[in-house]
Amino acid sequence: MASIDLTIVWAAVIGFAVMAYVVMDGFDLGIGILFPTFEVGDERDQAMNSIAPVWDGNETWLVMGGGGLFAAFPLAYAIILPATYPLMIAMLLGLVFRGVAFEFRWRDPRHRPFWDVAFSVGSFVAALAQGITLGAILQGIHVENDAYAGGWLDWLSPFSLLTGVAVVIGYALLGATWLIWKTEGTSQSHARRVAFWVGAATLIALAAVSAATPFLAYDYWRRWFAMPGVLLTAQVPLLVLICSATFFWSLRREFERAPFLMALALFLLGFIGLGISIYPYIVPRVVTIWDAAAPRESQIFMLFGALVIIPVILVYTGWAYWVFRGKAGVHGYH
Repeated sequence: MASIDLTIVWAAVIGFAVMAYVVMDGFDLGIGILFPTFEVGDERDQAMNSIAPVWDGNETWLVMGGGGLFAAFPLAYAIILPATYPLMIAMLLGLVFRGVAFEFRWRDPRHRPFWDVAFSVGSFVAALAQGITLGAILQGIHVENDAYAGGWLDWLSPFSLLTGVAVVIGYALLGATWLIWKTEGTSQSHARRVAFWVGAATLIALAAVSAATPFLAYDYWRRWFAMPGVLLTAQVPLLVLICSATFFWSLRREFERAPFLMALALFLLGFIGLGISIYPYIVPRVVTIWDAAAPRESQIFMLFGALVIIPVILVYTGWAYWVFRGKAGVHGYH
């Protein structure tokens, strides 16, 4: 029983790290996705300044989630990574291009248009790869003898492309609402207009993915529509409707923080919906979290480290966001 509890704890830790990454790096990537829509000059400078102090720290959670998966659930890591190698490579290359563009855009103004393109393309590729990876995991991975037995392009399907586009649109929503909060003047007005359209597109994409997922496997359908479980799972779409209405209402009232918070709430509800669909599997319908778990002794050893590292990361992250809590002007925070 103690071992099972520890496995659940580690599943929660990794789930928290993944969600923290999606939330924190999501708006970074979203700003890159929307970057071509901003006017050259002040609008683009404000957008970059709004994330410049925190973007690299946000990616800490990606390392935490990937490293935690490798350490706590090595079997799942050994199956999922080979199944998504092209996507992982594309994501990392996108993040590299984006990171380089952050530095060189200011230091090499003569080639700034090139670095703007690198920033935008890198952000789009990273977001699309993450979304397609999610779809590839949901649709199922071919496993034989506890090893990946599929082909190089098994991840590619209409459903995985749908989830890829949905994540790109969702990240764009996070980016637009972040800019409503952190910028002013024409940049804020532009972000508010964009947020309305990407907000509507996000809801359409979320509805499309939610409608398609139950048809992937009977287990998914049963989780969402079979009695008596439907009495509980029905609360998720209900909360999505409430958050969506609050989002558009806050946009109309020209609130600054509420749209971003509602966008985060939509992502959290989507994450909860994902958990409802796949639990207790870590590789859907093939490997449960207990099947994939590392030995109990290893879990205990790693937990001591996590109890130190995670609070330190949270404190540092909170402090960084507090220091840069104001508006991001053209020449920096004020």
